[in-house]
Amino acid sequence: MNDETLEAVETPEPQPEREPLDLTLVKRVLEAALLSAPEPLAIGPLKRLFGGELDADSLRKILDEIREEWTDRPVELTSVASGWRFRVRPEYQRYLDRISNDKAPRYSRAVLETLAIIAYRQPVTRGDIEDIRGVAVSPPTLKALEERGWIDVVGHRETPGRPALFATTRKFLDDLNLRSLEELPALEELQSTLDANFEAAPAAPMQESLLEEAHEADPGEAPSEPPAVDDAAAPPSDTPPSSGADAPPEDTEQPHAG
Repeated sequence: MNDETLEAVETPEPQPEREPLDLTLVKRVLEAALLSAPEPLAIGPLKRLFGGELDADSLRKILDEIREEWTDRPVELTSVASGWRFRVRPEYQRYLDRISNDKAPRYSRAVLETLAIIAYRQPVTRGDIEDIRGVAVSPPTLKALEERGWIDVVGHRETPGRPALFATTRKFLDDLNLRSLEELPALEELQSTLDANFEAAPAAPMQESLLEEAHEADPGEAPSEPPAVDDAAAPPSDTPPSSGADAPPEDTEQPHAG
């Protein structure tokens, strides 16, 4: 093999340079994907739209630019726990509700108080919830939250009987338009937030004792996050929202013998 043949074998063909992606096109593709998606889209799937030509940091920067561009529109781009999505701004949603056949479920005070305890003290057992509320937790209460996709069993406490430990899910954060548990509003604001979004049944404000006991965790202790999901592998939630007709009846509660 002479020198010319060796040089031909060892020298790779020059690769044509890729033309830079047109920023306007990138934004339109992202808008189309997010507006048509039924669930939030994570960075991994969004990167695949462009064959890997955009890295995660560049993509987040472009998404932030799109969010700014939609600031004065009735639909906004938001970042939530499961990814990015467009949603109708709350001040316009009430008008759309007038022509929607899907009615938000109505939840009892017991359901909302149980959800608040789980959100701020997670992971907790059914017994923990009963100790704080002072009444027994009826099965429909936890079932309503599990069917909605807001809570899940994340383990068992190593005590006699190994009671199930409950924690909130990514869907809970998505439905409240939050990225992490650190963005949860003050407990006093949670009921009004849930009332505004999910038509909670009229009830008195949450008990002061509940507000106090839900904050009894050690100082500086933050609620644990739901299990992390890689952006590229984050599965879409397929839990359908409950309809108003499916919402459980008001709990019949009995005092809890603590």
